[in-house]
Amino acid sequence: MEIELTSGSARLSGYVADPPVVDASPPTLVLCHSYPSTALGAAVINSSYPELADRIANEGWRVLTFGFRGCGGSTGNFELAGWLEDVVAAAAFARTLGQSKGVWLAGFGTGGGLCISAGARLPDIAGVAAMGAPADFKDWSNHPKRLLQHARDIGAIHTKDFPASVDQWSKGLSEIRPVDDASRVAPRPLLVLHGSDDESVPTFDARVLSDSHGAAELRIVQGAAHDLRHDPRAVAILLGWLDRERHDRP
Repeated sequence: MEIELTSGSARLSGYVADPPVVDASPPTLVLCHSYPSTALGAAVINSSYPELADRIANEGWRVLTFGFRGCGGSTGNFELAGWLEDVVAAAAFARTLGQSKGVWLAGFGTGGGLCISAGARLPDIAGVAAMGAPADFKDWSNHPKRLLQHARDIGAIHTKDFPASVDQWSKGLSEIRPVDDASRVAPRPLLVLHGSDDESVPTFDARVLSDSHGAAELRIVQGAAHDLRHDPRAVAILLGWLDRERHDRP
């Protein structure tokens, strides 16, 4: 089911998949995409996520996935602080979909890091799964103008005079730190899933995220690259973790 939700001044296009077996109170998952890396990527970055949402729903979950502001059919422009706001808004929207055992967050790449940061800010989030997530956004914060131009090139920024202040726009790049926020997710469950051959985010990030949490489930997929969304082994690990979460939750 296609839906639209509001996050600040942005309207986010989304998709909700319900479990095929009627459950009065299924667990709910908010599923977040990664940062697009190629030209025109922002237009299609979330296009395959409804398929993954349907697959997870078949395992007994209600799943909400959406396009971050500036991506897919969503309005607005890329801003890391705004993307964090989008995760928080999606979690709030997920609670309006019906009775649920709780809300979990799961994301890939940048979306995974933001799920950790959102989970730290939302104490009622039941658990978080982060796949290929960065420990921080230091590389971006060191070169904000370069990132800004890249976001324009890939179509994640549509407005010519955005942002009004580059300094304000770039604040979130240094202030949002999943590695610090992971400790605030504890003692709630955290899955940290990473590819051993990730070309974008080193496995060191996964290890420090796990260490910060203190009791995370750390899984390194040998030979896997950054795009874990399309690695069947990574998806199987995520599904297994979700299955344990669903059955362990009273």
